[in-house]
Amino acid sequence: MRLYFQSPYVCNHCARQRTCNKNKAYYIAQYVDRSYHELLVSCRQGINQNAADIALLDDLISPLLAQGQSLAHIYAFHGHEIPCSRKTLYNYIEQGIFTARNMDLRRKVRYKCKPRKTGTRISLAAREFRIGRTYDDFQKFIQANPDVPVVEMDTVEGGRDNSNQVFLTLFFRNCSLMLIFVLQGKTQEQIIKVFDYLTEKLTIKVFRELFPVILTDNGTEFQFPERIECDKNGGIRTRVFYCNPNSSWQKGRIEKNHEYIRYVIPKGQSLDNYTQRDACILMNHINSEARDSLNGCTPFRLSKMLLNNRLHRLLCLQEIPADQVNLKPSLLKK
Repeated sequence: MRLYFQSPYVCNHCARQRTCNKNKAYYIAQYVDRSYHELLVSCRQGINQNAADIALLDDLISPLLAQGQSLAHIYAFHGHEIPCSRKTLYNYIEQGIFTARNMDLRRKVRYKCKPRKTGTRISLAAREFRIGRTYDDFQKFIQANPDVPVVEMDTVEGGRDNSNQVFLTLFFRNCSLMLIFVLQGKTQEQIIKVFDYLTEKLTIKVFRELFPVILTDNGTEFQFPERIECDKNGGIRTRVFYCNPNSSWQKGRIEKNHEYIRYVIPKGQSLDNYTQRDACILMNHINSEARDSLNGCTPFRLSKMLLNNRLHRLLCLQEIPADQVNLKPSLLKK
């Protein structure tokens, strides 16, 4: 009989198994597979850092998380200082190794999927303003003009009974830059006032360049498309299209970006105490956070390359230093 330390090292097919009195070694696939997977798990358990490195990581990451920054933003500017992957950082936070906890992570929650509404009623007046401006018309227009940049538009409200002011938001799809304007009320006149101001200060030529196509919902404040599309003198400055009723996902990028506003101003809180200066501070911090969707770039930096910079000068858009980005209520404490 061959010894188990010689090839093939096991006794599985030895002809002298029954008569051999030596210690035997058998290869059992199930045991080997189980041992292999146990080793895969055990070798990755624990912390592959010494106490000093963990302390340095904690001093770097926990204060930034406390300011409302995401790990994506932190990695974009401090990745060269972090000796582990982002997944490992999530594990460290989960295990309570850092001062920061799961509650400091903005998206460490699960959202229940709401059933999508399939039917809706829409008034005759609503049908009239949508003629030639439906979402199907929008898709046909974009298919025929694939290089035209699209801007999504929406409003953000405060509490139902405690707020008259609302925020008008404009989101540039090509660079994820979001503009915020404070409106005294959720009315057509307030929307048109903002558009006329931008047209006057930027000139209609620059306005057409920045806002060639606008996609919005069917809110009453947007149901005057002719006046939004044309300036005071009747000059055409943009094209407006409307999502299908109860289909906010068709402009989902601006809806998603509203989360950044809610990090600083929780839902239900009144917006009446905020000024346009506050809105400027808020959008500067939002636009200065690095995004995975932009390969670690910030919306502000990308917008400087893709948009006419007269917009930045007019609205005082500035990039906040990476470590000073704050997306917590303390940013605009009222």
